[in-house]
Amino acid sequence: MKKDLLAIADLTREEIYLILDTAEAMREIGLRPIKKVPTLRGKTIVNLFFEPSTRTRTSFEIAEKRLSADTLNIAVATSSVLKGETLVDTAMNIEAMAPDMIVLRHASSGACHLLARICKSRIINAGDGMHEHPTQALLDAFTIREHKKRIEGLKVAIVGDLLHSRVLRSNVQLLTRLGADVCLSGPPTMVPAGIERCGVRVLTSVDEAVVGADVIMMLRIQQERMQGAFFPSLREYFTVFGMTAERVRRAKPDVIIMHPGPMNRGVEIASDVADGPYSVILEQVANGVAVRMAVLYLLAGAPEMD
Repeated sequence: MKKDLLAIADLTREEIYLILDTAEAMREIGLRPIKKVPTLRGKTIVNLFFEPSTRTRTSFEIAEKRLSADTLNIAVATSSVLKGETLVDTAMNIEAMAPDMIVLRHASSGACHLLARICKSRIINAGDGMHEHPTQALLDAFTIREHKKRIEGLKVAIVGDLLHSRVLRSNVQLLTRLGADVCLSGPPTMVPAGIERCGVRVLTSVDEAVVGADVIMMLRIQQERMQGAFFPSLREYFTVFGMTAERVRRAKPDVIIMHPGPMNRGVEIASDVADGPYSVILEQVANGVAVRMAVLYLLAGAPEMD
């Protein structure tokens, strides 16, 4: 693998499958009475989060601790960024302390690429603006493969706020590369221009998009990134695009329902669907730890495991 994990495009098909296969082994560590191996002992990993996060930050931290790395968490609210320090200066000061890896989440697309050019530390993209979220796509693929035993040939319907979603961009790249048939659906005002060039279909009707789907992936309405009115109201959005039990019945009988979180219940997804028998949302969270352990392990040069 390359020095950094910045985007799905950085990975070959073989590297994607290597990460997924390695994550299978990492998941076993989480089932042990003592959930720890000395694999990354002596390595220092800095989690630098400029945006709020629950699942991603927590799972990276748990992954690091299970691999015995020394972990440092830096939250913007308690850093010198509030005093006007730039991202570059923050990164260079952290770099001066010689960490081995920096896990970065930032509101600006491309922030991780900037750090990768100036830092010797390995950089892992934990979400940069509306650009990408590669480890989310990897854990989604891991979850899909766990249930369906394959990704090639599956119909995956991705529904919701397509325009502002870094999860969408990473998943489209990964799923199409592995041979899935990807169909997108969302309000016309929230469809990225030219997204069809990525090898996906776009349908304005959710009812049509989910017909025969093996996987339905819901996306959060990202009101914090919206500058303007993209739809009349949240209630109307749910009526037209929300995932209900009635819509789920249009998919295959063994469909799985996914959501990267956090969920807006009653906006993107009905509670009886989110908590229902087809939902694998909490499995995605659990799998995130194993997948991020695999990424850390492989970027560190795949040292010996105990």
